Amino acid sequence: MSIVTVERKILKKNDEIAAENRQIFKKNKLFTINLLSSPGSGKTSLLEKTIEQLNNSIKIGVVEGDVQTDNDAQRIAKYNVPVVQIVTNGGCHLEAKLVQNALENFDLSTLELLVIENVGNLVCPANYDLGEDKKIVMLSTTEGDDKPSKYPPMFRVSDVMVINKTDLLEYVDFDMNRVREHAHTINPNLEIIELSCKTGEGLDVWIDWIRDNL
Repeated sequence: MSIVTVERKILKKNDEIAAENRQIFKKNKLFTINLLSSPGSGKTSLLEKTIEQLNNSIKIGVVEGDVQTDNDAQRIAKYNVPVVQIVTNGGCHLEAKLVQNALENFDLSTLELLVIENVGNLVCPANYDLGEDKKIVMLSTTEGDDKPSKYPPMFRVSDVMVINKTDLLEYVDFDMNRVREHAHTINPNLEIIELSCKTGEGLDVWIDWIRDNL
């Protein structure tokens, strides 16, 4: 019982700070995405492709979350966009306060899009609001089509499911119809975008989605 009480207090405090973040984003007219997935789905690759497509027309900032290294932040920094790395030192998710602290390193008034690349995990991040406008859950065809059924809370709270590595469909046991059905059973309003970061197929749909929301 005491564990539940502590968890509720932690989440309540997190939600309060997330509300503060949301007001900060709103004040600066900043569209904010929380990008979530298990490790290896291709979050950073999608982020790189997004910056390549939009960096000349939209001012982008990035918050990178990782358990230990700053490898992803180094990859993103090559694109000359402002990026802040959060190392959780073993923590399995980002929290609203960590994001709020990271915001101090940006001039938010100069940005239009902020992407928060969360720690690779489909469990813990589902419980933590960061103040974002949209949660994007990403999975790849190499992971299997049962991810929504295995991790329903994550897909329930997400706005969009991005399915990456469609170029490998002929080589893996992944049923696109089945994953769609499972995902929509959990969340009927979940938008689904299929793409391949490697070949570029479907990336235009993703880019259009960002432009429409901006």
